[in-house]
Amino acid sequence: MKKVGVAILGLGVVGGGTYKILTGHRDFYRKSYGVDISVEAVLELRKERALALGIEEGKIATNIEEICSNPEVDIVVEVMGGVEPAKSFALAAISAGKSVVTSNKELVCKFGHELESAAKHNHVGLFYEASCVGGVPIIRALLDNLQGNKVISLMGIINGTTNYILTRMTQDGISYSEALKEAQKLGYAEANPSSDVEGFDATYKLSILSSLCFHTKIPYTDIYREGITQISPCDVQYGKRIGYAIKLLAIGKNTEKGVEVRVHPAFVKLGHPLASVNDSFNAVYLTGDSVGEVMLYGRGAGELPTGSAIVGDVIYCATHSQHRYSPFENTEKAKPSTKFIKNFESAYYIRLSAEDKAGELSKVTSVLSRNGISVAQVVQEQDGIRGEDGKVPLIVVTHETYEDSVRRAVEAINKNGGSTTVATVIRVVS
Repeated sequence: MKKVGVAILGLGVVGGGTYKILTGHRDFYRKSYGVDISVEAVLELRKERALALGIEEGKIATNIEEICSNPEVDIVVEVMGGVEPAKSFALAAISAGKSVVTSNKELVCKFGHELESAAKHNHVGLFYEASCVGGVPIIRALLDNLQGNKVISLMGIINGTTNYILTRMTQDGISYSEALKEAQKLGYAEANPSSDVEGFDATYKLSILSSLCFHTKIPYTDIYREGITQISPCDVQYGKRIGYAIKLLAIGKNTEKGVEVRVHPAFVKLGHPLASVNDSFNAVYLTGDSVGEVMLYGRGAGELPTGSAIVGDVIYCATHSQHRYSPFENTEKAKPSTKFIKNFESAYYIRLSAEDKAGELSKVTSVLSRNGISVAQVVQEQDGIRGEDGKVPLIVVTHETYEDSVRRAVEAINKNGGSTTVATVIRVVS
């Protein structure tokens, strides 16, 4: 029976989960796949953490050199997070002839091209299923199961922290700050949550996924990004009343005009599959030219779901002698021929603060019309909360239009110096 040794760099939540799965299912993998996978070393400075998991003291390394020089280690699992020292450690392992499995989306997003180039040079594998959408097997689906398709678009909820916060705001009517505190208390959000709530985490993941979907490098720096920190409870509830759920969406489209990639909050029409993805769950909704619409759904984070994705890569690496790499030219920047669409099309929810008098709506619709924007729905919230100036909320939902047109219209309304101003603009997915 083939024997494969694994080293784990870091025994935090994900590293600990990976160790538990590999050791707990060792006999199952022997019987099912004909391979004996054993954890031969861990790199963990907190020795008590390793010992508490039942790891032999002789297998606890204190530096990367011990891992790289260990002849029993074939695969190195990097679950440290961040760029450094994770990048240096991964490159050292690759140079030592060891395949690398990582859950590090920031590392793969920013330096995946360097890691893959080194892996090719050293004839080893690089695997990163766990870097995107936790336990949901999205990357394997793109590389293996959907190979017969040109993926036209993807739209996903790919950050569990923000989805939990927005779910609580929707279901409980609480504020963003209250929902964030609850998420932090439950361990869904970090003490410094900016990577999640400002959309960076989702942007890194969209860079990886859209590159695989569209077979061309999509750097994270070319993705439009907007977080959820400005979402108010009143907009969440107004949207709910008119048939929408609020989500932080990652959207990628490959069109004849170019590639469109963006991360931002959006209202999703109730009835769309993504509208019912709640709490810390994630989902990716794909459209292929042959298969049509496909949605993958599951836990987006956590000890065992993410560990499951890592172990899946370990088994795949252990049972395949030929290593495969990205189905596109994996470089730092996009090809010069790649055109990015910045003035994208969408429908929009616009909440205005208006004086409760005749003629205000017609002024607004006149400005929208001059900018080529067609109105699909108007709602005057008579029971809405009035501001100190006595103004009432007026909600307009547009038909699909251009981002630049909406920006110009909002600027014009706010510059008029009149009795109506724009309070909120949120994009709408129907």
